[in-house]
Amino acid sequence: MNAVLGVGGGIAAYKAAELARALEERGFTVQVVMTRAAQEFVRPLTFAALTNRKVITGLFAGEGSSSDDTLSSAVEHIRVAQENQVLVVAPATADLLAKFAHGIADDFLTTLYLAFTGKVVLAPAMNTAMWEHPATRQNLATLAARGHTIVDPDAGLLACGTVGPGRLAEAVRVAEVVALVARGRHDLDGETVLITAGPTQEPLDPVRFISNRSSGKMG
Repeated sequence: MNAVLGVGGGIAAYKAAELARALEERGFTVQVVMTRAAQEFVRPLTFAALTNRKVITGLFAGEGSSSDDTLSSAVEHIRVAQENQVLVVAPATADLLAKFAHGIADDFLTTLYLAFTGKVVLAPAMNTAMWEHPATRQNLATLAARGHTIVDPDAGLLACGTVGPGRLAEAVRVAEVVALVARGRHDLDGETVLITAGPTQEPLDPVRFISNRSSGKMG
C-alpha cells in the first residue's frame, strides 16, 4: 500500500517523522511531501533517511531545499496522485485546512490534494483558539462532508503555553487510523444496530425465550 505523508508547517512537523516510521511499520511505502513552511522546522534529510525515498519539496526547480535528498520539478503531482492510495496530512495546519476546503492550489501539497482521488486522512495541529475558531470549524465540516477522515488533536500543554486541544495526535493513533481507512474497514455499513442498556428477550418459540439479567443501573 502506497501513502503520501504531507507535512505542514507547524511546530508539530517534527512529530511527522515518527508517523512516517509508524506507517512503514504497518506496511506502507511512504512518499513524503513537505511544504515550504515545514522545511523551516524539519530538514527533508530526516524524512529521506527514514523512508529511503527522496522528499518532494516543491512544484518547480529551485523551490524548497536544494539538497540531493529532495525532488521538485522532476515529479509531477498527477503521477504521485495516481501511484498512491492514501493521502495523510500531519500536521494539517489551519492554513492547509482552509486551502483544502476552498480548493486553493499554490504549492505541491495543495495541488496534489486537488488531483488526489484516494482516501484522505487529516491530523490537525494548531493553537487552541485557532482550532476553535468558526472558520476552522467550518473548514473541518466541509472536509468531513467530502468523506475525509479527521483525527482530532489531543488536549494538553501546547508549544505556545496554552492548555487545551490542538496537539497533534500521537503517531501510533494516526497510523492506526490510516491503516483502518486504507483497508476500508466499514464492517457495519448498511446494518441496523439496536443498542439497549436493559434486559432483552428473544423468543425461541411461542412459550420459551432467551433473556439476559440486568441490574437496571446502566440505563
